[in-house]
Amino acid sequence: MKLIVNIPVYNEETGLGETIRVIRKSFKEDFYSKMGGVITEKLIQIVDDGSTDRSVEIAKQEGVDIIISYKPNRRLAYSFKQAVESSLRNGADIMVNIDADLQFDPYDIPKLLEPILAGRSDMVIANRFGKTKAKNIPFIQETLNKLAANVIGFFLNYKTNDLTCGFRAHNRETLLRLNLTNVNFTYTQETIIDAIGKNLKLEWIPVPVTYFDNREAKITKSIFKFVNNSTKIILKAIRDVRPLKFFGWPGMFLLAIGLIGFGDFFFHYLQDLKVTPYLNYIVFSSISLLLGIQLIIFALLADMVKSSRQLTEELLYQWKKDKYEKKNL
Repeated sequence: MKLIVNIPVYNEETGLGETIRVIRKSFKEDFYSKMGGVITEKLIQIVDDGSTDRSVEIAKQEGVDIIISYKPNRRLAYSFKQAVESSLRNGADIMVNIDADLQFDPYDIPKLLEPILAGRSDMVIANRFGKTKAKNIPFIQETLNKLAANVIGFFLNYKTNDLTCGFRAHNRETLLRLNLTNVNFTYTQETIIDAIGKNLKLEWIPVPVTYFDNREAKITKSIFKFVNNSTKIILKAIRDVRPLKFFGWPGMFLLAIGLIGFGDFFFHYLQDLKVTPYLNYIVFSSISLLLGIQLIIFALLADMVKSSRQLTEELLYQWKKDKYEKKNL
């Protein structure tokens, strides 16, 4: 089996060389599963997202196997999309994504590979909030991540842990099935929701993580912008994956409120047969009923769109499977 370790790069000249060297040292370890899966080929790939420093030059000096570089900077989601396409093109059975600054330990890569090699999981994500708590992680980042994980887990009926961790492993089936609709921000939350919606098997593995004091965040430079962008991505993804819940539950709630309001109106009306004192009941209940019916109609229409999209994505999956057929490599 072929493993490609992908490093997203944007102005990482300071620590990139050391990261590549540590990954190469970790390759000396045998990557295998007791269940039979064995990694026989290990490659390093970088996707340079429009760096203006010496990142690409350093990668070449360190003998990186696959280098993808483009300009201008197009953000992390676009970089991930390029990494996936390149990994498929180069015959990867598994692609591991890891940061360029040694925030994550490359010697933990086998921990992510084990569930995939054993055939237990399709996608494995490092969990910074498990038994081993991330060192020096900002409180607001940890709190927002856990909150979002709980909300998404509730809507998708799937236990989720760390949504934004970029240290993760994907088998070939996952790489073929994932489809990013947003390429202007980050991919982390959307790909998890997309994978769950496609019934892929996900697993979170606790790993030690260290947040360096001088580490410059590439995505979370502004908490407000990060929350705003992430919220839009998450809402759109849940809308597409679980449209009946997304529109149907609020619709049913408003219908119930409307029916309760009319029930209360009739209860008072039958006592004195007067409408005027209870006009507010009628107006409020009518609005609730109309909004509830509208949302339920949206739910049914969105579910129809989802079915159509699933057929389109299945065709796209078959097309990619043929395009990146390994026997032609």
